[in-house]
Amino acid sequence: MKKRIPLFWKLYPPFLLIVLIPLIAVSWYADFSLRRFFMDQTATNLEARANLLKDPMMAYLLAEDSSNIDMLSKRAGKLSDTRITVVLASGKVLGDSETDPNTMENHSDRPEFVKAMSGEIGIFTHYSNTLCEPMMYLAVPLLEGDKPVGVLRASVSVGTIDKKLQSIHRHITLGGVLVALLAAGVSLLFSRRVSRPLEKIREGAEYFANGDLSYRLPVFASAETIHLARTMNDMAASIDARMHTIIGQKNELEAVLSSMIEGVIAIDPEEKILSINHTGAKMFSRKPSELINRSVQEAIRNPDFHRFIRLAFRDVIPLEEDLFFYINGEAIFEARSSTLKNARGERIGILIVLNDVTRLRRLESMRKDFAANVSHEIKTPLTAIKGFVETLKTGALNHPEEAARFIDIIEKHANRLNAIIDDLMKLSLIEQRADKKEILLENRRLLPVLQSACLICQPTADEKAIQIMLSCSETLSIKLNAALIEQAFVNLLDNAIKYSGSGSTIEIAVQQQGAEVAISFRDHGIGIATDHLPRLFERFYRADPSRSRKLGGTGLGLAIVKHIVHAHAGRMTVESSPGRGSEFVVHIPH
Repeated sequence: MKKRIPLFWKLYPPFLLIVLIPLIAVSWYADFSLRRFFMDQTATNLEARANLLKDPMMAYLLAEDSSNIDMLSKRAGKLSDTRITVVLASGKVLGDSETDPNTMENHSDRPEFVKAMSGEIGIFTHYSNTLCEPMMYLAVPLLEGDKPVGVLRASVSVGTIDKKLQSIHRHITLGGVLVALLAAGVSLLFSRRVSRPLEKIREGAEYFANGDLSYRLPVFASAETIHLARTMNDMAASIDARMHTIIGQKNELEAVLSSMIEGVIAIDPEEKILSINHTGAKMFSRKPSELINRSVQEAIRNPDFHRFIRLAFRDVIPLEEDLFFYINGEAIFEARSSTLKNARGERIGILIVLNDVTRLRRLESMRKDFAANVSHEIKTPLTAIKGFVETLKTGALNHPEEAARFIDIIEKHANRLNAIIDDLMKLSLIEQRADKKEILLENRRLLPVLQSACLICQPTADEKAIQIMLSCSETLSIKLNAALIEQAFVNLLDNAIKYSGSGSTIEIAVQQQGAEVAISFRDHGIGIATDHLPRLFERFYRADPSRSRKLGGTGLGLAIVKHIVHAHAGRMTVESSPGRGSEFVVHIPH
């Protein structure tokens, strides 16, 4: 986290800078002005000296007396402490106060010479290769009529000017430092006087921001800080009271939403999730914190749900629709929408209520399938019976052989119808007794019950030369209802025999697995496709309807098994694949 700067250090440096910046600016401007003043004065003095020498130099120049020019330059330069140089229009040096002109280089490229040759006074400051120091040069033209025939140049060292300016600059700097120290002291006192009460107020504001609304600011000396402190204390008390009210209301609302079995989602006009209760988040296998403030499209990937939300925003009237989701398997949520409004009655979004109706819809589907299946299973033998009865009435009775065959068929269908009704009554009776807790469970040895079931099914197995192999401990005992569990074992064995080939084997194995006993029935028959396994225990459900009817099944055997096992607080599992047989396992608590 970024380090907070105390208020004192926010006040003191600006106050100090307010004084120091103008002071530095004035010092710099004074230094600059003095330097400019000295430079201008030096240039004026150089021009005066050059003008004094211009006429005699012009006379010698017209007489082409270069020796007198050089001698006059040296004498004048020595007397005025100025370097004097005379240069012809060609750039050749005729005289110089400091050195032999014959050893000097051509000056035609010097900027002050170039400007003087144009008829103006040239003033420039640059480094002198001869004297090895910076110099100020002033060049005046030597005119014959209006035509420049040479240049008289006067120059002095800039170092001398800099030395004088440095002395003045030291005095200005010393005065500025004294003023700065005085300003620093005054700024320090003023900053502390202003910052102390404000620092206290800031500390109090931090207490309030951190939720400590019981803290109260001290009262200060000045009228402004007294008023500010009292106002903030009153504000904290008011906020504290409102916060307690809001927190209470929030807790009540969260308690209501958390106790709801429906999922509740609030969505803003930008289709972002404002709020979602725990039930709603659990429906999508997420946490509320993972969904809030995220767009619906990003958080919940379901095109039908996105379409429903768009329709809910477009229509004012509430909507209701079943939506299919695939979250750890298929799930069906009943979605209902309503308008979300603020305290002023303005629409700020929509509210979606989701109810998990997966089990309800599956039960409805199973009920519809059951009604259709039971109607079909009963109607088929009834139609056959009715048809053959009508055939007998129309004259078949006069043919004893055909009449006998028709009566056998009628008897067969009547027996099938009777078997269906018997199984339905068994199933209903088991459900009623299980619901009323009327099924008596006794601690009995399991082996005799399995042996009895094998004896009942042995004749059917012998017809197909199927061998039943039983493996069970003689001492193993569990709580069971012998008659009911034997019926379940008989149904499982009967199914295994029906769908096994001649000469095959059926293995019955009992194993103790932790707190339960597993009784497996393994056959090597035709097997069952994987997509049929979840619905095997539904009433009248057949993996292969035509084959099942040919083998004489009612379609209720496995449903009876499931309800008997559930009545024993157990469960059923099945593993199968086409061509490799099936294994049905009964799990009963030990």
